Amino acid sequence: MFHMLTCFNLKPGVEIEAFRDAFVGFVDHMRSIGLVERAGAIGKRQRDTIMDTDDERDHEYFVVMSFLDRAQSDAAIELMLKHEEPSESAHKGVYSRAKDMVFICWQDIV
Repeated sequence: MFHMLTCFNLKPGVEIEAFRDAFVGFVDHMRSIGLVERAGAIGKRQRDTIMDTDDERDHEYFVVMSFLDRAQSDAAIELMLKHEEPSESAHKGVYSRAKDMVFICWQDIV
C-alpha cells in the first residue's frame, strides 16, 4: 500500500464537522472511480504527551489516505491537476476548508 498523511489546520470559521463531511464526500467520490482505497479517521493532535516531539509543525488535524500502490496515487494526483468536474468540486470542498497543509507519503515495505 501507498499512503499519504495530510497535516492541516482549519481556516477561520470552519468547523471540523463541515471539513469531515466534505472529506467523506471526496473520499467516497475517489473510491467510486477507483483512485483511493480508504481513508482513516480525522485525528486531532495531542501535544500534551511526551511522545509528541515534532516542534517543526503546528498542525492541529491529520488524516491518512491509502492507495493500492504508487500508480494509483499518481493517477489521483493527475486527476486533481486536470481540475475537471465532478472531481474538482469534491476536492475543492475539502481544500477550501483547510490551510497550512503538509503532505507526507510513504509505501509499505513489509
